[in-house]
Order: sequence, then C-alpha cells, then structure tokens
Amino acid sequence: MPRAFAPRLQQPGTHLARYASVFAGAEINSSFWRPHAARTYERWAAATPAGFRFAVKLPRTLTHEQALRRPRGVLARFLDETAGLGAKRGPLLVQLPPSSVFEARVVHRFLATMRASYDGPLVCEPRHASWFSATASRVLDAHRVARVAADPARVADAAGPGGWDGLTYFRLHGSPRTYWSRYDAAFIADLVGRVRERAIDGRECWCIFDNTASGAAIENAWELREALSGAPRPA
Repeated sequence: MPRAFAPRLQQPGTHLARYASVFAGAEINSSFWRPHAARTYERWAAATPAGFRFAVKLPRTLTHEQALRRPRGVLARFLDETAGLGAKRGPLLVQLPPSSVFEARVVHRFLATMRASYDGPLVCEPRHASWFSATASRVLDAHRVARVAADPARVADAAGPGGWDGLTYFRLHGSPRTYWSRYDAAFIADLVGRVRERAIDGRECWCIFDNTASGAAIENAWELREALSGAPRPA
C-alpha cells in the first residue's frame, strides 16, 4: 500500500466513506450478480461527498442469460433501483460474455429500449471479435454508447475506446494474470497520457482497475491519481 494512502484507511467511517475521501468514483460490480434495493443505493450515495459518482454494471440476467433479448422487465427494475443514486448515478456498464456475437438487429432493439427509459451515460464491454467492426461501432455511436477500452484485450482493437466518443471508459483487469497482476510504473505513465488525450474539451473519462484479487487495484488507482495530479496538461 502506498505510504501516503495508508493513513487514509485508518480514518473513522465506512470503507466506502474512506475510499470516497480520496477517489471521485467507483464501479458497482455486485449489481451484476444480484439486485440491490433502491434504499441501498440511496445509502451508498449518502455516504459519499458531492461530486462522487458510481458506475453500475447491468445484471447478468440481461447480458448473459437473456442475451439482450426481452429486456423490459429486468431493465425497468434495474433502472428503478439505481435511481436511488440520484445525481451520483454515472455510466451504466453493459459487459457481454466472450460468446456474445454482434447481431445488429438485437443490439439496436436492446439499446433503443434502454434509451427510451434512460438518457444517461452508457458503456459497453464486448469480448467477441465480431463487435470490433465498423458496423458495430456505428450502432453504438447511434445510441451514444461508448465501447470500453479493456486490458487485457481479447482482440487488438479492444485495447482502445470505440463507439461514441463523448465518453471514455478504461477497464483494466490486470495483466498478465487477470484480476491479480499489478500494473507497473511504465503502464501507469502510458495510461496518464491516454487519459489526458481523451479527457479534452471537458469530455468525461473513467478509469476502473479491476485487478482486485491481490489488492493491486487500489494501489494502481492511487498511483494514477497522483500521476495525473502532477502531469502537465496538453497545450
């Protein structure tokens, strides 16, 4: 644990409150596995300072079991629950299984259904090669959906952002050992440049470290935060 950050963990309050005293956002992954009541989201929002935001992962029922089909009931419940975050509800994350092939009609219908009820930031992390085509990018862009820039990248194009360019969402799972490996100083230095390049003209940029199994995520997040605070801005 970085020495400068360690004392923050000793402050009174919940883990979330201590985390939110340092970082500006968090990704809620547990929503993928099980629903949370709106009052739970309200409690999380109340525990964080003004300006803090939560990204929330869509339920696996939608993305993995129903394969984006017949989304209305599950989607309506999810949106009602996460509305408990109020203004602190940030991007909603659609993570797809590696077996999920891009089907333009299915994807268009799902996103149109979603956009009929939700107008906020939306990101998608596809993991099948068929999603990294010009056609797929056009469909995502038409619905204002940013494609995640992922590491490790299952296909070369997955390493960079795609789809709608009004939002960038880096999702870093740890490499070479997914969920475990810690990113080194060279990776963080390169990431600083990539974040600065994308976060221009006020465009929103998120960076989520998912290498949580070894505790590396919070260390890498702190290192990125410190590097960004000292990095020169582009002219």
